[in-house]
Amino acid sequence: MTTALRTPRTTEADLAQVQQQHGRPLYAFLLRLCDGDRQRAEDLVQETYVRAWQHPEALRSEHESVRPWLFTVGRRLAIDARRARLARPAEVGDAVLENARVCADHAERSAAALDVREAVATLSPEHRAVLLEVYFKGASVAEAAGTLGIPPGTVKSRAYYALRALRRVLPGYAPELR
Repeated sequence: MTTALRTPRTTEADLAQVQQQHGRPLYAFLLRLCDGDRQRAEDLVQETYVRAWQHPEALRSEHESVRPWLFTVGRRLAIDARRARLARPAEVGDAVLENARVCADHAERSAAALDVREAVATLSPEHRAVLLEVYFKGASVAEAAGTLGIPPGTVKSRAYYALRALRRVLPGYAPELR
């Protein structure tokens, strides 16, 4: 009778001992490599144990501890997982798509700009000056008042009436006033 060569197997007791002795430090190490992602670190720990189970020779080596081997395997698994994530395009959820800005094409933007220019040209020079300072140059009410030489209350009222006039001239661009 011939005896077949038996490959050494990793027993449950061997894996339990490895987990008990090295589980927490391995998890802490992989957690740092995963930037605090607990689920990913736990997955890597489990995959490291699978590799230990598949390679019983690593557990029965003449080295003092199996910890360096476990950390090396875990580190390589973390690197491979990161490379795989970076190689795939990022997943986009429905919520991101719903909130994404819809960019009009160049022709629509140009037409809208012409409409606004024509509408602003219909305003009085005083109202146009206030809109230019406050909305186009980004000045505060106080700054616009200083530049135009008028009181802040006048800047506010002219801006209000200028916008109201623009809403009437540009009905498709802004909600109607009631």
